[in-house]
Amino acid sequence: MMRISVINFTAIEDEEVQEVIRVINRQIREDFEPYWGFGALLRLEGKSTLRPRMQNPSDMRGDAVLYLWDDISENGALGYHEANFRGIPYGFVFTELSRQLGESWTVTLSHEALELVADPEVNLLVAGPHPEYPNRQVFHWFEMCDAVQTETYEIDGVEVSNFVLPLYFTASEEHGSRNDFMGILPALPSFGVAHGGYIGFFNPIIGDHETYEADREGRVRSRIKEQAGQTRRSVRYRQLGTGAGALEPWRRRANNRRINYGALARRLGPVRTAAWLRNRR
Repeated sequence: MMRISVINFTAIEDEEVQEVIRVINRQIREDFEPYWGFGALLRLEGKSTLRPRMQNPSDMRGDAVLYLWDDISENGALGYHEANFRGIPYGFVFTELSRQLGESWTVTLSHEALELVADPEVNLLVAGPHPEYPNRQVFHWFEMCDAVQTETYEIDGVEVSNFVLPLYFTASEEHGSRNDFMGILPALPSFGVAHGGYIGFFNPIIGDHETYEADREGRVRSRIKEQAGQTRRSVRYRQLGTGAGALEPWRRRANNRRINYGALARRLGPVRTAAWLRNRR
């Protein structure tokens, strides 16, 4: 079983963090794992310093690490991880971002924990329809909570995040099936996005990653999260497979199609369209 070390560098007392970790472990064991068939165990670790500095190896004993951080200090947070636990899968929960999003930090921790369990290396993609052009195939990020990120429920009085189920990543709809854990109506369709959510995907036609927000709230949440910079999972997805060699098969496939350049320019804008055309040569 995957073990995730939680390191608390916030003003939240460790006693409170322990209670929330116990709830999220229950969520993973009783709610998440029965559907997905894999799980993890979170464990609060000690910290050898009161402020983020170099740590002892005993501070992180798991297969991955989740940091609780107060301020949105992207450079300091990522630099700290690189200096101490480079190469180990990680996630960050910034309590200041949770406050701006209007959600409890417990929801954010639940969200990040489930994402880390499902795709620790942030390198899994799933083929599915483009959210705006269903006849086009793109490659969706294997994210558990982004599409339903404003939906929450309680376990023992602690608020946690909703998450999608395996049938969410199916090409066709299975009538009567569940695509997310809570099953809020109207039902979430496969590869769909609930109110306030967003999804990311790699579009082989343009050779780049895109984000699709369900509505204004989804756009606002996405912009707020941008403050986390390089610590965001979405940034790591965007760094995946964007080299010329990785994109060449898709460019060759695009070369064999008749491209509507006017529509492409309206979609991407003149600058990105020009760059895409240069890359096709």
